[in-house]
Formats: sequence, structure tokens, C-alpha cells
Amino acid sequence: MIVNELVAKFNLEVVAGPELGKEIDGVYCGDLLSNVMARAKKNNLWITVQGHQNVVAVALLVDISAVILVEGFEYDEKAVKKACDKGVNLLRTKKKSYTLTCKFCESNL
Repeated sequence: MIVNELVAKFNLEVVAGPELGKEIDGVYCGDLLSNVMARAKKNNLWITVQGHQNVVAVALLVDISAVILVEGFEYDEKAVKKACDKGVNLLRTKKKSYTLTCKFCESNL
């Protein structure tokens, strides 16, 4: 699946989407940046409640396909600007991490 298909299928909001054609190869759920750097894989989706600019830096480092901010949290302005400048997809939803992950599992993502 690619990011823009995921957005349509799960009704996600695109906050910054310069690379919506990126392939998705797995999902990582977590909020501790050092764990994401150590355990997430290239082309993963990253589900988190963190919306600051360091999220964009970690997404670039790991080569994340998209970051999904859950529970209605907002990205800060610096994060959105950096994501647009660096080509990082930022998505958001009001759903909880668990609910969204279960939906992904049901869809064999």
C-alpha cells in the first residue's frame, strides 16, 4: 500500500504530504524517539502522540513513510514547516493508537 491509499482508506487528515506516493512496509507504534530510531524500519508508518519538530528529524533518519499523530493532537508549526521542507508526510486522526492499529491489522497492512 502507498501513503495516499492509506489516507483514503482510513480517512486520515494530511497535514504535510509532499511524498504521498511512498510505499508502506509495516507499522511502528511508539512515543520514545530513541526507540523509534532503534526499532522502526525504513518505509514504516509511525504512530505517535508526539507532534514536535524532532519527530520530523527522526522520521528522516529512519526513512519513515509517514507519521500519524493520533488522539486529535496537533503538530506544532515548526514540525509542519520542516516536514514540508524535507519531504516528510505528516498525517493525523482523532482515533486512538490501539484502535488505528487494530484497523490496520484487520486490513492486513
